[in-house]
Amino acid sequence: MIIAIDGPAGSGKSTVAKLVARRLGFAYLDTGAMYRAVAWRALVQKLDLTDPLPVETVESIRTIAQTEPIRFGFTPGDPLPSQVFINGEDVTRQIRTPEVDRAVSPVSADPGVRTALTEQQRAFGREYDTVMEGRDIGTVVFPAAELKVFLTASAEERARRRAQQNAEKEGRTAASAEEIAAIRADILRRDACDSSREVAPLVAASDSWLLDTTGMTIDEVTSAIAEKAGELR
Repeated sequence: MIIAIDGPAGSGKSTVAKLVARRLGFAYLDTGAMYRAVAWRALVQKLDLTDPLPVETVESIRTIAQTEPIRFGFTPGDPLPSQVFINGEDVTRQIRTPEVDRAVSPVSADPGVRTALTEQQRAFGREYDTVMEGRDIGTVVFPAAELKVFLTASAEERARRRAQQNAEKEGRTAASAEEIAAIRADILRRDACDSSREVAPLVAASDSWLLDTTGMTIDEVTSAIAEKAGELR
């Protein structure tokens, strides 16, 4: 069984998908991490990631996606990947920076990059009961997934969640109003970019379950999806 979870930036896809995978004992594949790894490599190579991407940048990021394999490391007994590697290099922490946040949308919009990574994702899904999250899992990668979920929440809610996560990572108890406002602006920018791109735009599949998580706890969202999956098995 494949559970495809799509949604905009900050909607909680990654957190929810991981919890659903653990709840059901499914394998989890972080497709976003794959695109982030390519974006990180592009940043390391100091490529011009101005949107729209220059021709020379497009050629370079396609080469990265086609020639530098992305793999995940797993701890025995845990369905969630604990490490992300690109071409053998551990980039688990490096791909979760604000710089990569800003770079990943134009990189992931390129059709050559998407084609290269989609085949790896499909191969994984054919082998395991899988929970996948991203922006086009239910529309492009696995259009025949048994359960398609489109998570959404207000921009304000998504910004607040992301800012709080960042604050906690830095050992702070709360994020400032300025931080939340800056993240909200970035989220709105990414929404516009992801929804308007020509290749695999962010859009809910016609047969997806639209789940607005504004005001819901992570536990409530996880339980709702796990219950829906149980009904379909």
